[in-house]
Amino acid sequence: MHKHKRLSRLATTLLVTAAPLAATPQVLADYPERRIDAVVPWGAGGSTDNMARSLTPHVEEILDTDIVITNRPGGTGVIGTNVVRTRPANGYSLLYGAENAQLYPVLALADFDYGDLHPVGLIGQGIVLIVAPPSKKWNDFSDLLAEAQAKPGELRMGDAGPGGLPSTVLAMLNAVDELDVRSVTFGGDGPAITALLGNHIDFMPMALASAQEQIRAGNLKALAVLSSEPVEQLPEVPPITDFLPEMDSFLPWGPFWGAYVHKDTPDDIKATLENAYSEAIAQDEFQAFLARNGATSLNLQGEEAGDFLSRWQSVTTWAMEDAGSAKVSPETLGIPQP
Repeated sequence: MHKHKRLSRLATTLLVTAAPLAATPQVLADYPERRIDAVVPWGAGGSTDNMARSLTPHVEEILDTDIVITNRPGGTGVIGTNVVRTRPANGYSLLYGAENAQLYPVLALADFDYGDLHPVGLIGQGIVLIVAPPSKKWNDFSDLLAEAQAKPGELRMGDAGPGGLPSTVLAMLNAVDELDVRSVTFGGDGPAITALLGNHIDFMPMALASAQEQIRAGNLKALAVLSSEPVEQLPEVPPITDFLPEMDSFLPWGPFWGAYVHKDTPDDIKATLENAYSEAIAQDEFQAFLARNGATSLNLQGEEAGDFLSRWQSVTTWAMEDAGSAKVSPETLGIPQP
């Protein structure tokens, strides 16, 4: 598929060599001229990785080039995110990131957030569940909460490190109640699910995108959905506000996924990528993927993407501040209250 484009570019280059110098900028603007390297800062098999590998073929077809995905987990996504942040701003290094980078400064994990990158497409937002192995006798979240409060510090919660989805949800819960548990950190949802299936941990807040198949198979059970109303995909699962009505002030909330490049990438390359991702996300096949995996489409670029990132950061970091889990006050970082 890509061979014809390469031949076309070669022919264009030969023609321009013999043409006036005024045609040269067209050759320089012929992006992409080679493959694009993409980084997923989490392990294989997790929600971010699954999303990236489902969307990428559509983008490749639109751009008529290869996008090679590499998993670079570690440091709550800091390692992989920093790889793209520090590479040349030429549009050939792409990040498929989740929401956690917006929390790095508040958690003192890094001195950057998505303000150091440019969102070429905010892709979708996931639904969050609190899941447990079926061997647990809990019928819903109230049973889990009661046992955790009866045995403080004993229940084991799967985590992705500071700033990951589970620790953020735990901060919200502790902002309105008390849930004293032990965190066991994993490099992604895939390994954490394996631990849940083996009863090595007791529960975990997790994106429906990662847990849905195991729930359908009866290998995991959902105790609550982080919502103020039941969700269409799992209508029998009660919303978290049934047990903790005060959680409503944080909702709607959920993880999100986006594609990013260095903030100093040339504007014409940003525009090319934004158009490609907008078209790819809107494809019926990818929209069906989002629906199957319990996510809703965002498909935001430009100012809308920036507004979304700012609001999410505001709501989440101030929830963490209220729960006492923020290491650096969002106020000192200039993050406004929601």
